[in-house]
Amino acid sequence: MPAPNLELVYSADEELETPEIPIAHRALLGQILRERGVLSDDDLARAVALQAREDARFGDILLANNMVTSDELYEALAFQYDTMVADLKTDPPDVRLIDRLGADTCIRKGVVPWKRVGGATVIICSRPDEFEEIAKDLPAEFGKTQLAIAPEDQIQNALIRARHRSLAHKAETRVAGNESCRNWDQGTIGRVTIAVILFVTALFVISPLMGFALLTFWAVLTMVLNSVLKAAAALMHLHRRRHQKVAFFSKRHAPGITRLPGVSIMVPLFHEREIAGRLVRRLEALSYPRELLDICLVVEEDDSQTRATLAAVDLPRWMRQITVPRGGVQTKPRALNFALDFCRGSIIGVYDAEDAPDPDQIHRVVRRFHERGQDVACLQGILDFYNPRKNWLSRCFTIEYATWFRIILPGLERLGFAIPLGGTTLFFRRNALEELGGWDAHNVTEDADLGMRLARHGYQTELLDTVTEEEANCRVWPWIKQRSRWIKGYAITYGVHMRAPRQLFRELGLWRFFGFQLLFLGSLSQTLLAPFLWTFWALPLGLPHPLIGTMPVAMQYVLATAFLTSEVLTIAVGVLAVSSSKHGFLRLWVPTLHFYFPLASIAALKGFSEIITRPFYWDKTTHGAFDTAGSSEEKVRVPQFQNLH
Repeated sequence: MPAPNLELVYSADEELETPEIPIAHRALLGQILRERGVLSDDDLARAVALQAREDARFGDILLANNMVTSDELYEALAFQYDTMVADLKTDPPDVRLIDRLGADTCIRKGVVPWKRVGGATVIICSRPDEFEEIAKDLPAEFGKTQLAIAPEDQIQNALIRARHRSLAHKAETRVAGNESCRNWDQGTIGRVTIAVILFVTALFVISPLMGFALLTFWAVLTMVLNSVLKAAAALMHLHRRRHQKVAFFSKRHAPGITRLPGVSIMVPLFHEREIAGRLVRRLEALSYPRELLDICLVVEEDDSQTRATLAAVDLPRWMRQITVPRGGVQTKPRALNFALDFCRGSIIGVYDAEDAPDPDQIHRVVRRFHERGQDVACLQGILDFYNPRKNWLSRCFTIEYATWFRIILPGLERLGFAIPLGGTTLFFRRNALEELGGWDAHNVTEDADLGMRLARHGYQTELLDTVTEEEANCRVWPWIKQRSRWIKGYAITYGVHMRAPRQLFRELGLWRFFGFQLLFLGSLSQTLLAPFLWTFWALPLGLPHPLIGTMPVAMQYVLATAFLTSEVLTIAVGVLAVSSSKHGFLRLWVPTLHFYFPLASIAALKGFSEIITRPFYWDKTTHGAFDTAGSSEEKVRVPQFQNLH
């Protein structure tokens, strides 16, 4: 039987009568392709073997492994289901039908209602084997439904063109209003800020000594608490090393995975001219099966620079571009929210533009999720840098990250605190992420906020012993801009979650509520009030200090001991964090952190001022200027883990 005419046009009074062919009597797709001479016997056998151990569609296996072309596949599908291949580029769908079904529903099910023909509704589907189930949930007014076929990317692009405004609005409002900062009242925040400034000013006018003493006391208290946390995390790290336990790994030994799941990884890109080509090469080093890997390069509609760069790159079939339409804000979390519905995998990952992940990273993620229960909804990998030798700033940045991801975060996990996430090398169970509404599109530290919301909703986050290398920020002003965005986001996140402190207390419990205060309020206080602690450097220099004459001698000794202990602890933990052979050369640079951390106080002034003036402004960090990841790009591809199959 010849394939249906691809140029077929139905007349308005024509009744569609596609004969129903029982599934048992329908020719197999592989058989059709083989008989057409476009699929070899060897490729057919290989594709069947892969499908037996992977949660992948047969057609996706064929496309990902370049066994057939897209045109060959969909022509064969049309023949198999006795229908036609629709051309959505030249014949777009009826937007009224899309609105009746809902654009987000269409995206999720991979369908689009195309047109009304003779009392029936033609439904274009990218997965025709699911059409019968999909048809059961279609609106009654669609009447009789008929199947047509089109590639999924054409369906998605048609939906974006037809309903980009509603999809963009959804991306900005996925998170519940009471958990989002989108209704952040700048006027109220401005008035509160002015009131606080006036209060502190009045306090200093009435009693400069009292004002100085109170702020210094708070700075010292947060410094001590931070030091205690750092010491506890370091002791836990040493205990693990002494007992030769692999950090972060589950103690459970689950049976092997019978069918590997699909994994979608979103990579938000914005004004990336230098990084795109290298990004493709790095992601190609991932050893996870291509037919299960769905790399989504998320690009803003008005970012002509990145779109032109990607157009010049030959993307593999398992890597695709998703274009985010213009909207009310332009942030990374909004782009992630928009792309989420287009992802195919049951596990959702996030990388940054400059990332170079371990080749076996996805295998590790899949195994950990398989080992753990459904309450473990998020896995956070370790971030490292591939250019620490560039200059002093990159060395200090590397030391700081090593301390955070190798010492502090594992310590927070073992202490039972909620974990503020990093912005990359994150992996989620899709159902949990969708339940929470994804990311807060208006929060400029969407990762830290999402970590807290996961904890509030009863989910767990675990650290995973896998490394992603990225580019260290090597220039002072870009570093300050990046850090000011983080500080601003931390402050906004704290304000959002403290809207209803009693509810937060009930959801987190006493211990994690204390941890939340320590992590957010404590760190913000440290960066903003650090200059009050710096004033004590006047003493060893023989200069007067306003508080010394008012403090008992014993208190002076206690204070001096606290300062000295904090400095020694910072150096010791920093040395411990970079004690590996790769970063051992950084140990001599750890004491220079004393000159590095004051930059954060400068960034804090910028960040806190933007809370009032530009709370949702995303200060872009430029990537690729100091990208020297040759060694990362040349990593040897490791073989796929056969025992996972």
